[in-house]
Amino acid sequence: MSPRRVTLADVARHAGVSTTAASLVLSGRGREQRLSHGVEQRVLKAADELQYRPNIVSVGLRTGTTRTIGFVSDTVATTHLAGDMIKGALEAARERGVMLFIGETEGDAELERGLLQAMHDRRVDGIILASMFTRTVKVPKALTAGPAVLLNALPKRPSPLPSVVPDEVEAGRAAARVLLDAGHRAGIHLIGAGPGVRDVPPDALAGVQRLAGIREVLAQARIKVASGHVCPDWQPEYGYELTRKLLEHHRPRALICFNDRLAIGAYQALDDFGLNVPSDVSVVSFDDHPIATWIRPKLTTIALPHYELGRKAVDVLFAEIERGRDGGEAAVHRVPMPVRTRESVARPGA
Repeated sequence: MSPRRVTLADVARHAGVSTTAASLVLSGRGREQRLSHGVEQRVLKAADELQYRPNIVSVGLRTGTTRTIGFVSDTVATTHLAGDMIKGALEAARERGVMLFIGETEGDAELERGLLQAMHDRRVDGIILASMFTRTVKVPKALTAGPAVLLNALPKRPSPLPSVVPDEVEAGRAAARVLLDAGHRAGIHLIGAGPGVRDVPPDALAGVQRLAGIREVLAQARIKVASGHVCPDWQPEYGYELTRKLLEHHRPRALICFNDRLAIGAYQALDDFGLNVPSDVSVVSFDDHPIATWIRPKLTTIALPHYELGRKAVDVLFAEIERGRDGGEAAVHRVPMPVRTRESVARPGA
């Protein structure tokens, strides 16, 4: 038999005050109603001694909130790198005294509908819909039933929901600036996308935006991309194949790889041709996958801020909850991607 739950009336009796006074103190309104400091301290001491916990259900009925939010993702929870988004969201929620309910769909639309409905059935105060990689999504109808935020995703069609995404365009600018600051002015080749704005893998929103940032900064410096090499997926084998083909016809001075996995393949191809990083060829990349610090030389990369994305999504969601949906244009919140300067970039001919 479970122990009887300590009630507000128990706390009031133990403190020698009325139930109303105990309620005011424990809801933080004691000073507002001019209860004495002595009464306030007796109630707080009684609540601590009895290990009183408020009835969340009754608080929710009274306030219209449950102090819970939902986090529904495709594969974020089981992905090592993107899992930091959940960590960031959890910590931001905990700081607000809020519980995070987490569900994963594995990309199944029917399971996604069921999870969203289950979140609403539990009267969560809001929902974060997250994607493992940055992409456009069709916003589920069930998501618009209350406050919600898209995380690491943008809506395919106009939507009232705000989005939180990495600032991929600025990341592309940063990658180009790393090479310019090191003195590179020629022989800059792209592995994974380019050279044209439409030369990107299917559905690679990050590729489109990174490429735009790279091209913008190089154009401002009056530097032309020496070549670009698009591939169907950003995996090491494609980085290896594309770099080998490049080396058969060109001697690059620098490579911008569109993610760290491509850079791993590029490293291997350069080694096959007897070229060293960074003395012969500088390499800069994106994502800051853990492998970026395992390979030698360590890879200079523009980091995906997964933890900061998760925290920001909670901040934006609570702003939505507090102000209510006003029907205005949805905001896109872009989170900075920091440069991780390591050992793979050097001055030409260094």
